[in-house]
Amino acid sequence: MKFAVSNKMAGMKPSAVREILKLTADPAFIPFSAGNPSTEAFPEEQIKAFTEEILTENPIAALQYSVSEGYPPLREVLRDFCDRRYHVVTDQDEVLIMSGAQQGIELTCKCLCNEGDVVVCEEPSFVGALNSFRSCGAKLAGVPMDEDGINIDKLEQVLKTTPNAKLLYLIPNFQNPSGITMSLEKRKAVLALAKKYDVVILEDNPYGDLRFTGEPVPAIKSLDTEGRVIYCGSFSKVLSPGLRVGYLVCHKDIASKIVIGKQCSDVHTAILNQMICHKFLTEMDYDQHIARLQGIYRERAQLMLRLCDEYFPQGVTHTVPEGGLFVWVTLPNDMDCMELVLAAKDRMVAVVPGNSFLCDDTRKCSSVRMNYSTPSKQRIEEGMKILGEVLHDIVK
Repeated sequence: MKFAVSNKMAGMKPSAVREILKLTADPAFIPFSAGNPSTEAFPEEQIKAFTEEILTENPIAALQYSVSEGYPPLREVLRDFCDRRYHVVTDQDEVLIMSGAQQGIELTCKCLCNEGDVVVCEEPSFVGALNSFRSCGAKLAGVPMDEDGINIDKLEQVLKTTPNAKLLYLIPNFQNPSGITMSLEKRKAVLALAKKYDVVILEDNPYGDLRFTGEPVPAIKSLDTEGRVIYCGSFSKVLSPGLRVGYLVCHKDIASKIVIGKQCSDVHTAILNQMICHKFLTEMDYDQHIARLQGIYRERAQLMLRLCDEYFPQGVTHTVPEGGLFVWVTLPNDMDCMELVLAAKDRMVAVVPGNSFLCDDTRKCSSVRMNYSTPSKQRIEEGMKILGEVLHDIVK
């Protein structure tokens, strides 16, 4: 049988990142292409104990249907947690539990954008979000990045000339894929432009607690006084991505529509997983756990950055992240990154081509994304030496 695929999905392509991850299932590959937490980061014993306790003491609640908004005790604890830690919750906001931050991103676009409306994004930006926006029938408009975040002048130009821009998607902390952190000045300027041109900001912050150098910068939502910012958080990078628990903090008027969208999608996020996250927040020392993760990623990031400087030829540049999981490496002379991607693949090192993170992924790109959280320190040493040799061969 020949299937007639819907117009929304006909032009969709698989995520380049997920496809490259299939390669790295081969343990011989050095996986600089991944975005997974370190295997050292998981509190395995605590999760095992939490699960056993839940299924012993309260099995029916964990196995039965529940409310779409999320497990009530988790929502209550998260509300207080987000208020104290990030200052992103007001009396007008609701906290909604999502099946991963990815679902929060998709439902936000689904509820706010009609087909043909425009989502304005940093460029480069997270490919999972870009594909979610595309699947909703939205158009994408990319705005280039500076060293301290999105270019404000070019952002205003896009907003001024795009009357059907409805949503501005941003990753202010240790951005995926660039590793860049947006300055406070730019966060204020972005919010002012959103007000001026009447667009909603979707602030995606999956990496915010993984800062290993520098000082924290206030969330954009913490500066918002009118409910214009939707804040998206996740347990994936601080607890476990496999649990698929994320959350949105948003004004109650849009929250009610997002709940309806979620009911059409998955009814509710897995309750057992939410109960585990609730115990994580209430029974573990969160600050101690985060400090341990920061130590792991600080060490690996510093190693990768030092080896970039040691092994890479002159003209190859890279970002210097203050946290998160990624380094953005750029080749000189407008070279095509695919030359590096393919040559590295032949040497069993996987990196992600930068065009995967562009609004138009058919454009040539000179950059690649590299991840330091997944490989061990020994594998980072091995892979960076190989990449250095490859780069010396192809950079003229």
